[in-house]
Amino acid sequence: MTLDSTFVLRRARQALRIEQEAIEATRQALGADFVAVTRALHEAVAAGRKIIFTGVGKSAHIAQKLAGTFNSTGASSCFLDATQALHGDLGMVAEGDLALILSNSGQTDEVLKLVPVLRRFGVKLVAFTAKPDSDLAHGCELRLIYVVPKEACPLALAPTASTTAALALGDALAMVLLEARGLTRDDFARFHPAGNLGRVLLLKVGDIMRAGDRLPVAPDSITLQDAILRMTKARSGSIALVHPKNGKLTGILTDGDFRRSALTGPDFLQKTVSTFMTRTPKTISTDALGVEALRMFEAHKIDDLIVVDAKGKPVGLVDGQDLPKLKIV
Repeated sequence: MTLDSTFVLRRARQALRIEQEAIEATRQALGADFVAVTRALHEAVAAGRKIIFTGVGKSAHIAQKLAGTFNSTGASSCFLDATQALHGDLGMVAEGDLALILSNSGQTDEVLKLVPVLRRFGVKLVAFTAKPDSDLAHGCELRLIYVVPKEACPLALAPTASTTAALALGDALAMVLLEARGLTRDDFARFHPAGNLGRVLLLKVGDIMRAGDRLPVAPDSITLQDAILRMTKARSGSIALVHPKNGKLTGILTDGDFRRSALTGPDFLQKTVSTFMTRTPKTISTDALGVEALRMFEAHKIDDLIVVDAKGKPVGLVDGQDLPKLKIV
C-alpha cells in the first residue's frame, strides 16, 4: 500500500500539535504543587538522600529516563521496578528518600501496592500523574500533575501526549533543581566524563591552545613591520607583545590593529608596535576549561585570547577559529 503524502504529513502534524498542546496545558497548570515537590527534592538532595522513580509500562520508561537525567545533574537517583520492588528490590530504599511514583491513570495496581510499603520505609511520596483525583494522588503527600487534553493516538489508547507531558514535566523539575543547586559546567563535566559530551566539557585551554612555533611573541619595542612578519610566519591573526626585560605580557596586536595603523601615515610600518597594540588584553590560564574561553570570546567579542602563566608571561594562544573544529561551540 502506498501512503498518500498529504495524509502522512497531515496526520504527523496533528499528532505533534496534540502533544504540544499537552505540554502547553501542563505549563499553564504549574503552581503550588510543583513548588512543593521542588522544595522536597532540594531538601532530600541536600540531606544526601536518594530520589526514587518508579512506575510500570510506559511510565516505567519515563521513570528510567528521569532517573538518568537527575543522576547526570548530581542528584543521586535510581529506578525502582514497581513489580520487582515487592520481591526484594526494596533493599535500595532508605528512610528519608523521596519517591516519585509515575502512573498516568493513578490507578495502576502495582504502584498502588507500593504506596503503603514505601510509607513504612519512611519515604516521602510524590504522585506523578495526570489524574489529581486518583487513588495514587490521594495516597501521597505531594502531587506532580501533568495535563493531557487528549492522546495523539487516533484510538485514544496508545500513551502519546501523556508520556510526552510527563517527560517534559520531569525535565522541567530537573532543570529547576539544577539551577537552584548552583550546578556549574565543571560539575556537569564530572558526571559526563565519557563520550563527546565529556570530551568537550573537560577540554582545558592547555589542550586547545596554539603554542611553540604557532605562538608569535615579541618585545613591544619592535617595529610594526617586524611584528607583522612574525605573525605571518606563525600563520596567526595576532601576536603577543611583552616587556623587553621581564617577558611579561604588555599587549596584543591583531589584524584589526594592523589595518587601523595604516591610517596613521605612509611610514606606519617603521613605528614601534607599542603605538598600535591593544594594552591589557583579555587573558586566560592553561588550566581553565575550554568552555570558559568560549564564554570570554562571546562576552568580549574578540578573535584571539592570550594564555598566560602564573607570572603573566604568554604561553599560548586560543584562536577563535579553532573552536568550531573542536566542537566547543
